[in-house]
Amino acid sequence: MIYRAMIADDYDAAYELWVNTEGMGLNEADSREGILRFLERNPGLSQVCVHVDGSLAGTALCGHDGRRGFLYHVAVSHASRGKGAGRELVARCLDELRENGIAKCHLMVFKENQKGRQFWEELGWQYRDDIALYSRDT
Repeated sequence: MIYRAMIADDYDAAYELWVNTEGMGLNEADSREGILRFLERNPGLSQVCVHVDGSLAGTALCGHDGRRGFLYHVAVSHASRGKGAGRELVARCLDELRENGIAKCHLMVFKENQKGRQFWEELGWQYRDDIALYSRDT
C-alpha cells in the first residue's frame, strides 16, 4: 500500500468507495465541489491509500476548526480490509492534526453501524454518551 495526502483527482474513486461502504452516510456536502472545498480548507490532512497499480484502497477525510480535529469517511475497500489500512490512515490523520497543533479529534458514527463502532473502540476511541448532536440547515 502507498499512503499519501488526498488530492482532487482522487474524488471519483473515493466517492465510488463511499457509495459501496455499508454504514456510510452521504449527502450533498459530499459532492465534488464540497469535498474539494474541504480539501482546500484543510491542505494535506486527508489521506488515502492506493495499491501499487494506483487503484484506491481507502480514504480518511480529516480537518480541523482551529481547536478540534474531525474525521469523516474513513473507508477501506472490502478487498483491502483486515490489513491495517484503516488504522494507518487514522494514524496519519492524527499525526497531521498534531503537527497543526490540534490535541483532540472527534468523529461521528451512525448508532446502528456496529462494525464501525467496533473499529473505533478497538483503536481506543471513547464513545461519548454525554453529548447530544444537533444539526440544522443553513
